[in-house]
Amino acid sequence: MNRGLAQDLSGKLTDLYVDSHETSSRPDAYCRPSRRHFLNRLTADIRRPGFAMVIAETDCLAGCAFGFPVRSDGFWSTGLDGALPRGVARLAAVGGVFAITDILVPPHPQDAHVARRLQERLLADRRTSLGATLVDRADHPTLTTLRSWGWLDVGAFCRPTSSTLLRVLVLPVGEPTALRPTGLAHDAWTRRPG
Repeated sequence: MNRGLAQDLSGKLTDLYVDSHETSSRPDAYCRPSRRHFLNRLTADIRRPGFAMVIAETDCLAGCAFGFPVRSDGFWSTGLDGALPRGVARLAAVGGVFAITDILVPPHPQDAHVARRLQERLLADRRTSLGATLVDRADHPTLTTLRSWGWLDVGAFCRPTSSTLLRVLVLPVGEPTALRPTGLAHDAWTRRPG
């Protein structure tokens, strides 16, 4: 989807956001969705260079995933606890990292399958080497799901405007290249939080 279509669907996307959070099994902090907060964040993301979105539809909007490409001086330049791993920094410097800022799927028996397919399609369409996302460290269901899909934990992150501690997760995409580090699962900088 392009920016115009995403803006046209902002009302339906906001409804999807609320639906995907109100009935989820996430901790209480995630069960109080804010329409205004989501819409503001969506609007800001739509304006970012390279914004992209994929949607899943049946007879209605069944899910979406969206994000934008990041560089080493943007998405995580402030707030990362420690240095950005060298391989990730190198990929970000050449535009090889795409941040997935949200995956929205209403809870139902196939939600994880749909969510994973949306994530895969979004990253494949961008021809990126590495996906990146931020997840609240208290959101154990999301962290567990992403890790089961192959996402690797590279550290802690705290936005300057929030006290919420987030985990930075990355997902190697496609075949290894000279720019994409190989064996990420075995690098010292990939770890599970204690």
